[in-house]
Amino acid sequence: MRLLVSILLSCALYCPALIFAAEPPPLMLANVFHADVRLADYWVSEKYDGVRGYWDGKRLMTRGGEVVHAPDWFTAGWPNTPLDGELWAGRGRFARAVSTVRQMQPDDAAWREMHFMLFDLPAHPGDFTARDAELQRVVATIGQPWVAHAEQSRVSSLAELRAMLDRVVKLGGEGLVLHRSASRYRAERSDDLLKFKLYEDAEARVIGHLPGKGKYAGMLGALEVETAQGLRFRLGSGLSDADRHTPPALGSWVTYRYNGVNEKTGIPRFARFLRVRTDLMP
Repeated sequence: MRLLVSILLSCALYCPALIFAAEPPPLMLANVFHADVRLADYWVSEKYDGVRGYWDGKRLMTRGGEVVHAPDWFTAGWPNTPLDGELWAGRGRFARAVSTVRQMQPDDAAWREMHFMLFDLPAHPGDFTARDAELQRVVATIGQPWVAHAEQSRVSSLAELRAMLDRVVKLGGEGLVLHRSASRYRAERSDDLLKFKLYEDAEARVIGHLPGKGKYAGMLGALEVETAQGLRFRLGSGLSDADRHTPPALGSWVTYRYNGVNEKTGIPRFARFLRVRTDLMP
């Protein structure tokens, strides 16, 4: 009964946002960095740990297509061309960013702490180098302190890339993003965009709640999840007592960390729950 109540509470938390859902925006998505990448072909920037934001020229949306109810002043004067970036509250403040973005009635004080870190112009016809140059001009034209350009730089070796990652992580950052210089903006997942972090992570959809045993009796024991590719497995590690009392709703998306995959089954090794992805549609 306790688990059933928890499930109902989870639905109450996540389902209302569906009323405001729109079609997911056409975003370029990242693959995981691999060692045979030719680094000279890429620009590198910090991976901001926030909520992916897409401005379609009229409204601000999350990666999952939910409309973001930002204060009018936050988006005032933005261009009618699409902007791609991260709604960011600062390093180590992911939960704060999510809480602010998900509010139906915007908290003005909370939004004063937010930034829109821009890293691409989806409608621009040029390659990334050309898009980034134009993006810097767009940010300057907007002229708002909370709208910033994600600084891009070059690295010449894997050792230099790892050193850059170490600096960002020591400052509380999540990782790095690599943009292929010659790539056009394509709404798909490819090596034109790569993420580089100390650990691997991915998303999966919750399809079941498995009851706990022993000290977890009456609570959630593990989440049964399914990836976008149809791979099913369980997530039991990484769940807090609060997660077990009030588990992520069925149909919601979660992020998990892992250390490689099983060569035969493809199932992530040592997978552990990280957090709920409230910016993705159930």
